[in-house]
Amino acid sequence: MAERVLERYSEVGLIDDQAFAAAWVSSRHHGRGLARRALAQELRHRGVEEETVKEAVEQLDPDEEVETARRLVARKLRSTSGADPRVRTRKLVGMLARKGYSAGLAFRIVKEALEAEGEETEGAEGGYLDSL
Repeated sequence: MAERVLERYSEVGLIDDQAFAAAWVSSRHHGRGLARRALAQELRHRGVEEETVKEAVEQLDPDEEVETARRLVARKLRSTSGADPRVRTRKLVGMLARKGYSAGLAFRIVKEALEAEGEETEGAEGGYLDSL
């Protein structure tokens, strides 16, 4: 009985995983700043098929993803001012990682933001960010 109802819903367009996945990606990226990896994980957790997940996250422009990461760091940067640069780096990179951004991208964006603020990203050891 339930299976017939679900089939009928699909036939009339009430159940559309592709539309759901695309809307989810757009909403969660713009609203929460989530990266492709986190978005894909959320969709999988909700039972969306892998091919549909891939199609949905591929629609997210890589340049837009980078700009979103920059905005997230810029917003959080103020709350870390005055802290040791290593602590700031750890907090900012951690925030991006929790949102699904790769470590390489996260460190690059944080380094750019700190340098733009006039923060030294090089230490006595030869550069705490440059060595990563």
